[in-house]
Amino acid sequence: MTNAPQTGYASVNGLEMYYEIHGTGGTPLLLLHGGLFDIEQQFGEVLPALAENRQVIAADFQGHGRTNDIDRPLGTVDLASDARGLLAHLGVEKVDVFGFSVGAAVALYLTIRNPELIRKAIISSVSFHPDGDRAESSEAVGEMKVEMIAGTPMEAAYLAKSPHPDLEHLQALLTKLGGYDIGGDGWSDDDIRGIEAPTLITVGDCDAVKLEHAVRFLQLRGGDVNGDFVGVPSSQLAVFPGSTHFTGMARTNLVSDVVVTFLDAPMP
Repeated sequence: MTNAPQTGYASVNGLEMYYEIHGTGGTPLLLLHGGLFDIEQQFGEVLPALAENRQVIAADFQGHGRTNDIDRPLGTVDLASDARGLLAHLGVEKVDVFGFSVGAAVALYLTIRNPELIRKAIISSVSFHPDGDRAESSEAVGEMKVEMIAGTPMEAAYLAKSPHPDLEHLQALLTKLGGYDIGGDGWSDDDIRGIEAPTLITVGDCDAVKLEHAVRFLQLRGGDVNGDFVGVPSSQLAVFPGSTHFTGMARTNLVSDVVVTFLDAPMP
């Protein structure tokens, strides 16, 4: 983690939403973690590089990390509302966004529905339509029990950080994740084509998202062209080798280089 971040809680939609601010300068970068993770577990290894020359705002979602849970299902629309509320609380009008998995679903929602908020978007390890998901991944998430993660870093982090650190609340979180509401039937091809922000799509080569779906995502964003003749599109795709959904951020140097290079590139 970077040194001495500013930390706090924002009262948003009934939550006391925990956030951290690292670094200074440039367009702020909003980090949105995946399900069952938190700021440190998801982004801790890449945060120093990300915050070296820019301000980074990171948040724990509902029921994750240091943010409390409330009597509300987990879903993209509500989590996006929470993210907008946090930015309003901080007085931030425009950001780059980097979301992973559930966080990427939220980042994609914000990029499409709130284009005025987003300069550049990094969408990692999530499909834009359910037909891009591998079937076994959805089945596994829907059946998660606390016994399945006993003794893991995820269980330890939850019990150490949560405002309600017990297995009953952890099971409630797993159940909510199993019933996660993506907010409809996914995005249409026209929705993806219409995104205004330059988009970096990242996926592991052994991810929960099918590789052909990631390529389709890129094509809809104007990629998969002969850049030597027509130029390199502002939207790009990175496939991380030897990476699964849960290890998608493990290639720290590779992830940092790809993300920072994309963010630092001039706007088209």
